[in-house]
Amino acid sequence: MKVKTYAFTTESFIWASIDWKLVEKSVEEMQHRIVQAVKNRQFRKAKSLQWILTNSFYAKLLAVRKVTSNKGKNTSGVDGVIWNTTKKKTQALFDLKISGYKAKPMRRVFIPKSNGKKRPLAIPTMKDRAMQALFLLALDPWNEVVSDINSYGFRKGRSCQDAIEQCFNCLSHKTSAQWILDADIKGCFDEISHQWIMENVPLNKRILQEWLKAGVVYNKIFSKISKGTPQGGIISPVLANYVLNGIEKASRKASINTANKSYDYANLFNPHLVNVIRYADDFVITARHKEIIEDKILPFVNSFLKERGLELSEEKTKIVNIEDGFDFLGHNIRKYNGKLIIKPNKKAVKNIVMKISEEIKKNKSSPHGALIEILNPKIRGWANFFRGVCSKSTFSRVDNEIFRLTLKWAKRRHQSKSHKWIKEKYFPSKDKRNWIFQTKFLGKSISLVRMEDVKIVRHIRVKNEAIVYDKKYKTYFQKRKEKKVVKPPKQLRKSESRQAF
Repeated sequence: MKVKTYAFTTESFIWASIDWKLVEKSVEEMQHRIVQAVKNRQFRKAKSLQWILTNSFYAKLLAVRKVTSNKGKNTSGVDGVIWNTTKKKTQALFDLKISGYKAKPMRRVFIPKSNGKKRPLAIPTMKDRAMQALFLLALDPWNEVVSDINSYGFRKGRSCQDAIEQCFNCLSHKTSAQWILDADIKGCFDEISHQWIMENVPLNKRILQEWLKAGVVYNKIFSKISKGTPQGGIISPVLANYVLNGIEKASRKASINTANKSYDYANLFNPHLVNVIRYADDFVITARHKEIIEDKILPFVNSFLKERGLELSEEKTKIVNIEDGFDFLGHNIRKYNGKLIIKPNKKAVKNIVMKISEEIKKNKSSPHGALIEILNPKIRGWANFFRGVCSKSTFSRVDNEIFRLTLKWAKRRHQSKSHKWIKEKYFPSKDKRNWIFQTKFLGKSISLVRMEDVKIVRHIRVKNEAIVYDKKYKTYFQKRKEKKVVKPPKQLRKSESRQAF
């Protein structure tokens, strides 16, 4: 197939006139063909399609749009360049050429982590980000086909809620596994073997080499990188996923090689007993017996990771019983008297209260309505994230903490006023409910969101075989996005029913 050529120039091309639906449709068609080729094990054809896609004018358009419309659009690399005008975007589009491409060093920054440590980020230049976005369009469809069934992190159409729902599927039954390997990979992004990536990732090797060996600059000092795919790059999460693909099937295979043991092996391959649920570099493995994890699964996982230059974190990795519970993706998962309960963990509750408190402190002198406008998205977002699990009592507890903080904010502003005056001004009654933090702001009446008002609804897990780049599932993912599939909380959970709308 020949690559289309275009007669556009930077002078004649008009960014505002682009038909983005046509652009997206063209790229989606090519991605669908890559998916079909990989499914049919036609790998040479898939690589040819990747080459066509990365040289496509439409794909380059999407790549430039991605890096100029995401959260990092105003963050520059070592060259200090950002593409914040139509002219710069257009010029960048025509400069995005694979031939002769050389990656520049990345700018190193550090951001604080919840445990007090700092996480290193490496920020590529705008051009390097656009090149990564371009090749991501070609790699991601391939990665989706070969990904583990129960891998949910950094994948289109999949979410944290899917991973938590799969945890429920695997642990809620009477015959479910009782032991869990709660694993965490030590410095995953920073330790991945470059050699393994070069030998196994189906992408242009010269371009991969440019990204992996680009190095970083910190305090004007250049440092080489011999391992890892630095956090901050657009393509890094997919590369990390590709590195960890295969751990699910291989873990199950390792667990059945227990012929000389005295415990029950008949149902080891039952998905309710041996299962892997992974979200990026955090994963859990379930098994009926602790010995299976210790003798078979854990040694295999260590060997699997070592081959890729990785190892488990001794600090965060542990083997636990479901009766004692464990934390996963901000949730606490535990059985109480044989009944599985999933709810927000203590750390998640502490974090949201701290964030609300910090925002209130930052806005000591802000108008009443402005503070509500700032707090509502944070409160609503946190509640929506946890509304698929047993969160009602947690929501009530967080609401009480937020009420205490807002009352303290109001009292500080009017230290000479009575309790009754403050209530009437800031916490009037509404719809037979007292103490509602509300006011009129910009011509409309607004009130602080209460988490208790957010309905608890059930999340329906994505189908195992569904791939967002496959045309066969296009309608399926559209419906999931539009309807935000939920189920009434009292309805019985049946595994098969959660696989359909």
